[in-house]
Amino acid sequence: MARPFIHLRARSAYSLLQSAVQVKSLTKLAAKHDMPALGLTDSNNLFGALEFSEAAAEAGVQPIVGLSLAVKGEGGVDGALTLLAQSATGYANLMRLSSAAFLDEHDVAHVSFARVLQEAEGLIALTGGGEGAFTSLLLENKNDVVEAALNQLTGAFGDRLYVELHRHQERAEAETEGALIDLAYALGLPLVAANDIRFEKRSDHGAHDALMCIAASSYLGEEDRPRVSPQHYFKTAEEMVALFCDLPEAIENTTEIARRCAYRVEKRKPILPRFDSKAGRDEPAELKAQAEAGLKARLKALGDKLAASEADYWKRLEFELGVITHMQFPGYFLIVADFIKWAKAHDIPVGPGRGSGAGSLVAWALTITDLDPLRFGLLFERFLNPERVSMPDFDIDFCQERRGEVIEYVKQKYGDDRVAQIITFGTLQARAVLRDVGRVMQLPFGQVDKLAKLVPANPANPVTLAEAMEIEPKLKEARKNEAEVRQLIDTSLQLEGLYRNASTHAAGVVIGDRPLIELVALYRDPRAHLPATQFNMKWVEAAGLVKFDFLGLKTLTVIDRAVKFIRARGKTIDLNDTAYDDAATYELMQSGLTFGVFQLEGQGMRDTLRKVKPTCLEDVIALISLYRPGPMKNIDRFANVKHGREKPDYLHDTLKPILEETYGVIVYQEQVMQIAQVLSGYSLGEADLLRRAMGKKQPAEMAKQKTRFIDGAKQKGVGENLASHIFDLVEEFAGYGFNKSHAAAYAVVAYQTGYLKAHYPVDFLAASMSLDISNSEKLASFHQDARRVGVTVLPPDLNKSEPDFNVEALEEGDVAVRYAIGAIRNVGVAAMETIVAERARNGPFKALYDFAERIDPKSINRRQLENLAKSGAFDLDGARSRARVCGV
Repeated sequence: MARPFIHLRARSAYSLLQSAVQVKSLTKLAAKHDMPALGLTDSNNLFGALEFSEAAAEAGVQPIVGLSLAVKGEGGVDGALTLLAQSATGYANLMRLSSAAFLDEHDVAHVSFARVLQEAEGLIALTGGGEGAFTSLLLENKNDVVEAALNQLTGAFGDRLYVELHRHQERAEAETEGALIDLAYALGLPLVAANDIRFEKRSDHGAHDALMCIAASSYLGEEDRPRVSPQHYFKTAEEMVALFCDLPEAIENTTEIARRCAYRVEKRKPILPRFDSKAGRDEPAELKAQAEAGLKARLKALGDKLAASEADYWKRLEFELGVITHMQFPGYFLIVADFIKWAKAHDIPVGPGRGSGAGSLVAWALTITDLDPLRFGLLFERFLNPERVSMPDFDIDFCQERRGEVIEYVKQKYGDDRVAQIITFGTLQARAVLRDVGRVMQLPFGQVDKLAKLVPANPANPVTLAEAMEIEPKLKEARKNEAEVRQLIDTSLQLEGLYRNASTHAAGVVIGDRPLIELVALYRDPRAHLPATQFNMKWVEAAGLVKFDFLGLKTLTVIDRAVKFIRARGKTIDLNDTAYDDAATYELMQSGLTFGVFQLEGQGMRDTLRKVKPTCLEDVIALISLYRPGPMKNIDRFANVKHGREKPDYLHDTLKPILEETYGVIVYQEQVMQIAQVLSGYSLGEADLLRRAMGKKQPAEMAKQKTRFIDGAKQKGVGENLASHIFDLVEEFAGYGFNKSHAAAYAVVAYQTGYLKAHYPVDFLAASMSLDISNSEKLASFHQDARRVGVTVLPPDLNKSEPDFNVEALEEGDVAVRYAIGAIRNVGVAAMETIVAERARNGPFKALYDFAERIDPKSINRRQLENLAKSGAFDLDGARSRARVCGV
């Protein structure tokens, strides 16, 4: 017999810092307690709607998607209403209401009571329990106002309105329950029992209390702070039945509501706006036309420098177009090509490529990327595998200062309401949670700081607190010996991984074929210009929205500024020479003087450059790939073979063409794929699946793949033992093999910055310092580097400096970097712009008194004046003025 109670009011960790239960844990709890359904009602948001729906289905639980919505209305209506989706129409209304809560101009997220009445179709409404919209009114004995509001709700929701009762042993609930029940009976409204779930077990209350203190920036020892009772745990059906034994209909109505909510949020196939060709062609025909025209232009520009025959290029293009069309992705390529072409037409720097997309010849023909994939042996199947359907994903680098212009173009082209960023969630990671819990416990800062620093710092792959205790015995020892530390660590272990805040993804943008609010609820980060989807990267794609990455790359801005400095002096420069054979650039790299050069500026990499002495772009591509934990151990072998100190091992004669450019060392994922293709007859699509399987190290799949690899090699005349040996070697390298397409694209940027530093060091350093104008440590490093490479950096001067760094001509025909007055500590660029504007209007400052007369005192304060003086900026024409300004 089915249990008679269903929880309709669970909150997940997506109710930021209000709940200590993750979505999957909630669905597992429901399954564990044999509850056939579960309602998720996070605070104002639908962040977890699709994730919850999928997790519930996986657990065999019916998902009921809803939210606890903050509402405000006339007469003092102020609090939460619980809304549950009955149908697709109801879910659409939930998305609109949740979006309005965040997008409308409010200090605190909420919607108007009137708006709820307008969007009632397809929704079941519960009155919100102890935090409900009418609680404060009932506490003030304004029952007539509540009755009027309930009548309004009845008019909008009809028999889909329930009076919600909570029994968490909290004052407001106890004092208003009688009035609520009386109103329900008087108005003929059904009752429903609910438990506002915030944590899993009663014993988790202490950790949840700490979580609420983190949210409120308060302390556990404070009396007057937000708190909830220990009753907000996942109660069993038996506990709820006993709790509401006097109101059995309130329990029975939970199952009635579950039966009425038959809707579940589901995944969608990719949805893209239709690309308008303006020539009457469909998308496949338009892609074919653009790609063929683009390839003709690329081949003409290469002239006699083709990496293969023209026939090979056209054959590759035909193959890629066939795969793209078959997988129904022409629109994606056209959309990306369109906004990149627009950016380039408006002189917005765009990177040569990033990620596996550089392996596509179609992308190169469309000018999405700027690397000839045949020239570098890049594989299309690494980007788009016809044997494994997944969305293509171009990561595009733009000048960080003008990236917003490209997004603005996309908004104008497709519509403001069809373009959004993607939400992302900050989590309570090991170090942060220790510090937060230590603060709310009011432990000494030094003690907590010392413990937090025992957690290894690895931003690329953060360790958990449990892992940290295994790695660092001092943590385990402190937990064992000190009661306060034990409470700190145990509480932190319970809260670790919960979501702390919502913000927007640095690069991800989605474009829809209809107003996005019809597909996903929206959120606004106060610091962001665009609204964001309420689903994160993983779930927004599952919801059918396609992600486009608009990345801001500082190096592109450095290159752009340096080129403008050079051209301002009447010199011509073209960084698009694809020969990549400039001797001075490689000499710079071999010297290790590559501070500021993209990907090559770290001390370890500079030492590696001196050891390897790269002589071609292929060497740079390999070093970018090898200089990482794991493959780094092969750098010495790479260098020794390159310089003839060791003989290369190509494993088998047929593999020499694949491994020759990396001197017998397997460096790239693409090499893994090619080895499988050449030695064992894999298609490149199959080989990509092999590469993925090797990366995941699944024993059953690997055993299957090894048999396939050896059998294929034997058919090609390779002995079983040798084939097995090669498979094992390839498997080892595949674990840390790098994406060559990505490395090649970044090697081009490294070459371009190296070229600028080798030939135009003054312009390059001025541009580099400009981009780090607020980073005093980096500026000091650039200053030291300038001395190493023989570049003069002139001191700040009020009559010669600009707010930003610039290049200044010297009398003898040379040039130097003029230090920016805006870079002086605690001065600021904006204030210096005022000074430079005055100088431009009325000429150089003659002396200190002249400066004092001409500059409005309101535009500069004493501290700024003193720091300008200390820097020597007032030493006009050699006159030492800093002592007079500083009053010394």
